[in-house]
Amino acid sequence: MDFKGSGKRLLRRLSQEKSSLYAMLVAVALSVGLSVVGPKILGHATDLIFAGVVGRGMPEGSTKAQAVEDLREKGSDGLADMLSAVDFTPGEGIDFGAVGDVLLVALVVYLGAGLLMLVSTRLSVRVINRVVFQLREDLQTKLSRLPLSYFDRQKRGEVLSRATNDIDNISQTMQQTLGQLINSLLTIVGVLIMMFWISPLLALVALVTIPVSVFVAARVGKRSQPQFVRQWKVTGRLNAHIEEMYSGHTLVKVFGRQEESARDFAEQNDALYEAGFKAQFNSGIMQPLMMFVSNLNYVLVAVVGGLRVASGALSIGDVQAFIQYSRQFSMPLTQVASMANLVQSGVASAERVFELLDADEQEPDPDPERRERPGRPLGSVSLERVSFRYEPDKPLIEDLSLSVEPGHTVAIVGPTGAGKTTLVNLLMRFYEVTGGRIVLDGTDVSVMSRDELRSQIGMVLQDTWLFGGSIADNIAYGASREVGRAEIEEAAKAAHADRFVRTLPDGYDTVIDDEGSGVSAGEKQLITIARAFLSDPVILVLDEATSSVDTRTEVLIQKAMARLAHGRTSFVIAHRLSTIRDADVILVMENGSIVEQGTHEGLLAAKGAYARLYAAQFAEALAEVD
Repeated sequence: MDFKGSGKRLLRRLSQEKSSLYAMLVAVALSVGLSVVGPKILGHATDLIFAGVVGRGMPEGSTKAQAVEDLREKGSDGLADMLSAVDFTPGEGIDFGAVGDVLLVALVVYLGAGLLMLVSTRLSVRVINRVVFQLREDLQTKLSRLPLSYFDRQKRGEVLSRATNDIDNISQTMQQTLGQLINSLLTIVGVLIMMFWISPLLALVALVTIPVSVFVAARVGKRSQPQFVRQWKVTGRLNAHIEEMYSGHTLVKVFGRQEESARDFAEQNDALYEAGFKAQFNSGIMQPLMMFVSNLNYVLVAVVGGLRVASGALSIGDVQAFIQYSRQFSMPLTQVASMANLVQSGVASAERVFELLDADEQEPDPDPERRERPGRPLGSVSLERVSFRYEPDKPLIEDLSLSVEPGHTVAIVGPTGAGKTTLVNLLMRFYEVTGGRIVLDGTDVSVMSRDELRSQIGMVLQDTWLFGGSIADNIAYGASREVGRAEIEEAAKAAHADRFVRTLPDGYDTVIDDEGSGVSAGEKQLITIARAFLSDPVILVLDEATSSVDTRTEVLIQKAMARLAHGRTSFVIAHRLSTIRDADVILVMENGSIVEQGTHEGLLAAKGAYARLYAAQFAEALAEVD
């Protein structure tokens, strides 16, 4: 959408590698300089051969001037004019020694040009890979600084597409265009200098086709640029769809949505085909059009050059060199034009990456000198008139106050959308409060670093997260330091996970994928609890950790969580009210506010919101028994 701005920004990235870039430019310039001199040297060799052929056909003993005069006397004025520009000696044939010397010089020149081009290519590859490496680093750093709200708005496949496909496309574009583009531009300049040196008239003839070339390139580029932008946008949407359908393929099959999923895929695929076809076709016609213009240039140069040779204004060698220069001049123009599709595609991808890099970040941690650290961690938590809203005009939590003593267990219940998980996200600073403050052990969490805050909090969520690796590695992920196998096994025993782990083929070294294939939902939950044990947190957050497991596994998980929560401040989000009977305090939330708080027995006696929730679950349980 902003080709010029994104292109300049990408070039500024390249300028970070100035030393290598300057060395590459010097090597390219020298290589182009030698390549440009080559046709002139070969033209001299052609003149020597032609002079030898002409001289051998002339009577020996006369001079060049006499031979030309004899031709004029015989009425061959045109031939006389042409030969007047040839440096021949009547009676002498081709000087093969001189021709050999010239060809040897040409060989050395072209060999030097090739070696210098090899050096420039190596430097170009180094510059590009370092720039792309840094771009990936910046993107990774940016992703870690983005707030959770950004990922709530963006599809995961779309973000992945920008971090993988678009970065790879930028790399491929620069690999295929950077060195060649510089080489082509320098070649155009060098060839123009040599053309004007040989014959200003022929140089002006060759330049007649330049406006046509520029017009063609501008028109085609204007048509194809929006299609490249659309192509990469549709690619991101298609990747997002594929990622969603693959991660939820079981649900797709369960609900019989295969045809709908396939239809959505076909629509996205057709859109990508259409955008890609239009982009590639519009930019692809660039090269044949430029070749047509190049051939017109060749015809004009050949005709005018032939007339100049016939008039004796130029030698055959110069015309030969000029024709080579016209080709050398047209070829880089064609190459530059044909690179337009690659450049437009690369800049379109760069724009998508820069859009991600420019996204609003979470509020930075306070400066080290302003940062406060609580004393000995106890687990005291206080919410003072906290307010929060996802949208500025839609309040969710208003004026919420709460005080939790160290070691106490706080259960949070309420209907879906009441703000239970949001409250925990505010405590973890995944979101920032819009009013009030949250205090941990007497210190406002907003003046603590996020890493320091979260290092004191352990979480066990309903949705387990495992990565591809061994079970031991997954458990050790919770530790902030290097831990040994004994500590890992001790944490697994505490979480009641040791028994089932040892039944696996390789025990703790059993490798699982990120989907946790080979272990059940309850077993995955026990692994995450073991991970929380190993982190040894001061505050524990349990968010519906037993909602998707069987009764026997639920008992094991509840035992593990009870042991984990012992002596720690715990926040338990639960829908099954039977699991929170022993909580020190139960908070009942509705519409972002705490409407009731107290113990299980006290809230039942109050016959309020909690009693209604409990009665509804009890009636549901009876209905299931019936």
